[in-house]
Order: sequence, then structure tokens, then C-alpha cells
Amino acid sequence: MTRKLLAEVNISEGKDRQLIDAVKDALLREGELSLIDLNSDADHNRTVFTYTGIPGEVLAGTKRLVRKAIELIDMTAHHGSHPRMGAVDVVPFVPVDGVTVQEACGIARDFGAWLGSMGVPVFYYEECATRPERKSLVHIRKGEYEALPEKMAQEEWMPDEGPRAFVAKSGATVTGVRFPLVAFNVNLGSSNLAVGKQIVKAVRGATGGYKNVRAIALPVGEKGNVQISMNLVNYRETPIHRVFETIKSEAAGHGVSVTGCELVGPVPLAALEGVIKHYLRVHSFSMNQVY
Repeated sequence: MTRKLLAEVNISEGKDRQLIDAVKDALLREGELSLIDLNSDADHNRTVFTYTGIPGEVLAGTKRLVRKAIELIDMTAHHGSHPRMGAVDVVPFVPVDGVTVQEACGIARDFGAWLGSMGVPVFYYEECATRPERKSLVHIRKGEYEALPEKMAQEEWMPDEGPRAFVAKSGATVTGVRFPLVAFNVNLGSSNLAVGKQIVKAVRGATGGYKNVRAIALPVGEKGNVQISMNLVNYRETPIHRVFETIKSEAAGHGVSVTGCELVGPVPLAALEGVIKHYLRVHSFSMNQVY
């Protein structure tokens, strides 16, 4: 059986096509990697590279990608609507086929130690977290890049790898191993950010919504229309259609329509089973029917 690991590297640049292409070229310059998705968002000012391969190839490719991104991105000049704390913001590794969580954590720690040796502060999260309070990306990234100087001066926020002081150009990076998540955005027909924040409260786990939903409201596009930007961290327990219907209902209560949705990056095929069953009413549907 082919052993496969997935990496989903988020860098803090979504506008400069030349820079993004240079990072992509560094990733694919050697080895055998399958680039599943490359998603750049100018409003977020963020690009996500998603690729798979055997664990050693994924580790080597990630180091090439990250080296180039750290070289080219200067966080002191970065502005975007998406939360971020570093030039290379977050590097999750996801076991796919024949790779255990323990092996994937070994890859993440190898990568983290290497990046730390490059002079970038590194925090481990999710399955590789060194402390309970570092399991959540949201908690680690609270305050974003701008809060790092004060945050890293506190003993409890010393990085797991790399310099124990703020690095202005690179910021800090979070890496670890996680369950396959679904990055799901819902766009509203309104520029009223206050309405978006009220809707977020209804779906986000931290404010009494679904425990597997992390969400923020962002202005996007030239008109500043509001987007509910989410990570569904366990699509089995909290399926896509349930979250979408809740947002649609909450938006209607404010007299606001849903104008469209976005699935960012790859989506596990199993995550779409509930969508098919719910909206097509094909209750006997099985993923075994997909070929």
C-alpha cells in the first residue's frame, strides 16, 4: 500500500503572483509530490498550498517551500483580513494512507526543529501540542502578529523551537498534526459586519454554537460584503449542511441573504456524503457508489 501524508501550508501572501509562483516552484523543484490545490485570496492576503506524497518527500518539499516563503515575505508590511502571526502562518500535516498520527508528529517535529534552526519561532499544536493551552490554533494565534512582542516576553508563551524573542520579518509559525478539516466560507449579501458577528456567535463553538466550528466574520471584495469564514474541524460530528442551514436561517432573521459559498482547498470525499443525502434526499446513498 502506498503511504501518503498531506501538508496544507498557509503563507501570508495572496496578491503577489510572482512571489507565489516562486514558492510553488521551490516546492515542486524536486521529488514526487502531488499538488492538490493552490488557493490564493487577495482579501485574506493568504495562499494555501495543499499537496501529498510519501512522508519523506512531503517533509523535504515543505522545507523547500517554507525556506523560499521566509526569504521573500516581510511581515512588517503585511495586511490582510485573515488572522495570521507569521510569514508561514500554519503548517498542518494530515495522515492520509498508511501513516499514523505518531509518525506524522515525528515529521512535524522534524520540520519544526529545522525551522527553529532557521531563526523562526515555532509553536506545536493539535496532536503535537506540548501544553494543553497550545492545542488550539485559535488560542495560539490570539492577538495575531501584532501581539507577538508582548506575548513572547511571557514565560508561558516561549516558543517550542527557535529564538525566544520576536522576529519582525518572519513572525512565528505553528505546526502539528490534525484531523482533515473542511475550510468552508459563506458569503452574505450585506456589508454589515455587526450582522456577520452575530451569525458567527450562533455557529462558533466558543460562543455556544457547534463545538467543531471555528468561525470569524470578515469583509471581502470591493463592496466589503461580509464572509463567514470557517474551519469545520470534525465534519463527521458537525457536517457541512448543518452549519450552512444554521447560517442561512440566522442570516434570514436579519433580513440578509446568502449569496454563495466557498470550499477552500481539498475536501475529504466523505464530508460530501451528508450534503448529498440532505439536499438530494437520497437517504440510502453510500460512498461505495462513487467511482
